[in-house]
Parts: sequence; structure tokens; C-alpha cells
Amino acid sequence: MSRNRSILGRCPECVEEIPSGYALIEYEKDDGTTGIWAECPACGEVVRPE
Repeated sequence: MSRNRSILGRCPECVEEIPSGYALIEYEKDDGTTGIWAECPACGEVVRPE
């Protein structure tokens, strides 16, 4: 197992890091950037990583 996992950001609810493997939805925003919703492995909430 690799120790160099990609991180999506932090959970806005519990501030734990969210690994890329927890991404649920990636979409293109109106401004052309990518938005992501993910499940936080620590608290179980579906959030937009910060």
C-alpha cells in the first residue's frame, strides 16, 4: 500500500483529511472548474472538501 495518497481536502464538518478514494461525484462548475463531493471517512458525512 502506498503512503503517498492523494488528498481531496479537509472535511468542513470535522476537519479530517479526505483521501481521493472517497470521492463520490466530480462535476464541472459553470466557471469551468471541477467540483467534488466526497464521503468523509471520519464522520461519514457527504461534503464538499475544503
